Amino acid sequence: MEEDQLSSLESVMQVDGAEEELPDELENACSDDGDSDCSSSTASISPRSGIEEPMLLGVGDDREERPALVPSLFPLIPPTLYFSTANEKVELLPVEQRRLLKWKMSTVTPNVVKHTITRSHFKATKKRYDWLGCWGHHMKSPSFRTLREHQKLNHFPGTFQIGRKDRLWRNLSKMQVRFGKQEFSFFPRTFILPQDIKLLRKVWEDSSTRQKWIIKPPASARGIGIQVIHKWSQMPRKRPLLVQKYLHKPYLISGNKFDLRIYVYVTSYDPLRIYIFSDGLVRFASCKYSSSMKTLSNKFMHLTNYSVNKKNSEYQTNSDDKACQGHKWALKALWQYLGAQGVNTALIWQKIKDIVIKTVIASEPYVNNLLKINVRTPHSCHELFGFDIMLDENLKPWILEVNISPSLHSSTALDVSVKGQMIRDLLNLAGFRIPQREDVIAPCSSDSSSTSSLCGGVRNKSDVSIDEKMKRAFYITQRFADQDFLSTVLDVLTPEDVRVLAESEDELNRVGQFERIFPSPSASRYLRFFECPRYFNILLDQWEQKYWSSRSKGIDLLAALCQKGVHLGTTDPAHMWSKSSYTSKVDPHKGDGINRSRVVVSQQLFSHQDNYDALDREVVSLCSQSVAPSSGSSVTSSACASPLPTPTHSLLPQQSAAY
Repeated sequence: MEEDQLSSLESVMQVDGAEEELPDELENACSDDGDSDCSSSTASISPRSGIEEPMLLGVGDDREERPALVPSLFPLIPPTLYFSTANEKVELLPVEQRRLLKWKMSTVTPNVVKHTITRSHFKATKKRYDWLGCWGHHMKSPSFRTLREHQKLNHFPGTFQIGRKDRLWRNLSKMQVRFGKQEFSFFPRTFILPQDIKLLRKVWEDSSTRQKWIIKPPASARGIGIQVIHKWSQMPRKRPLLVQKYLHKPYLISGNKFDLRIYVYVTSYDPLRIYIFSDGLVRFASCKYSSSMKTLSNKFMHLTNYSVNKKNSEYQTNSDDKACQGHKWALKALWQYLGAQGVNTALIWQKIKDIVIKTVIASEPYVNNLLKINVRTPHSCHELFGFDIMLDENLKPWILEVNISPSLHSSTALDVSVKGQMIRDLLNLAGFRIPQREDVIAPCSSDSSSTSSLCGGVRNKSDVSIDEKMKRAFYITQRFADQDFLSTVLDVLTPEDVRVLAESEDELNRVGQFERIFPSPSASRYLRFFECPRYFNILLDQWEQKYWSSRSKGIDLLAALCQKGVHLGTTDPAHMWSKSSYTSKVDPHKGDGINRSRVVVSQQLFSHQDNYDALDREVVSLCSQSVAPSSGSSVTSSACASPLPTPTHSLLPQQSAAY
């Protein structure tokens, strides 16, 4: 029945091949920033509210001064800008460098962001091309093409695939059908109207008369339009709607229902790097919970949204991030409270991480497709997500929704403590660098402006060598790939390999109170959930497997390679996969080993710059020809695109060996 429901939904909402754009009026509908403290002015970076940063009041020059730049762990990679807490001050850069610190203001730039960037001496700008950072609205995907290599926006294209409630359900349901309920049982049974109306009616009639349902507009926020019902006659006639089985037995504290706001930060989608903040918010309903049908219209009882409950005269504020009082707590305070009750909070946290990783992976094919089409360099995008999680009576976490513009409004010292630290750590993780002056003084005349000073050798897509593309194609097109085979990806590190690994290690060194949950030493199992295998995910996973217990050894290796400038490009055969003396560790005679199908890659065909895209198509074609592996495989190739006609020859080193 669930397969029928999913099939019905897909027939109405075909977005796999092309993006379904958000209407203009829904541009920010996936946000819960309704309590925004943002002004409409773009002329000033100064915040208007003194509540936002109470720690600043009375702070003198005795604050600790921190260097303006954070050095890389590796030679020949430029430093990143440092963002401080309120009790620190950041040293001034030389005037010429300081003039390049420009931030584009938006009507939704929150004060907590303004405070943080001001402490690092950023100035507001209205110009289109000279800014380094912007915290603004989500844009339609083609608008991302205007981003230049030195600029960073707080969104990826296509993340509404989990930011809209209907898309979130659709994508998680696809994963459930593919991988089973054992892996994807953390979201309620959901129906999308009008297309699922007949199926919903049948399920409704088969359910208990005491079954409760929650009705949500698919692209709303802040509790707008949400109702809890139990009679078919109460079903709103307005469409579209999202209808879910109501979680009617939530875990209660002092008789009140609550949910968790979990902050998740993604710095990159290829390779995928996911971080989770160690603290968060616990939002309580402001009336004690009752399962009585007579209470279903009481939003203060059944909804946990702050924007709803703050209107209740009985709502109690809380300014102490360590106190378990009022209707909003810090997440760390909840863990302490539950721990005192004998609850295994580490297990709950592990289950929440599992939900986060699988949900972000559900959006991955859409986002990467749109990144490839619309964004010049991955450096230009990063995104903060607000995951809303509820615990049931058995302390099982359930995902309620994902906000792609989570509210950063900070009206109390509790908000400042959690969100202020989180934004400071996020901006440090983001890795802002001082660009070359010529990159920002005039609009780009082409897509090939220099970025070597910005990203320590980040190259445009067309600059990736044939050798590197051959290596990627080889590792992502195997039918069966066990650990012995996958570990060989580290045998010959190409320039792009070194750059990506160094970038990831540098990022991890700036983690603050975030924790990287993907990749991680225990995250290999998630590779099978990707619709299409990604080479850099395999590379980072194998790096974690090899060096997680001796990270300094891995850092020393990368430092030596960067000292030689390998990450900037090299003709050294030791770092050219096709010219190395590489020998596979996998027995070529095993019937269940590597996919031995041959593929021709003619050096003459790809000798010209204009033909690099043809090799990209070759890689996609190879990926699309792979078949599903056995359940024991750690990495799988699945259909990523329609097969393209290709010549036949070998991608193995020396260009003559078969695989």
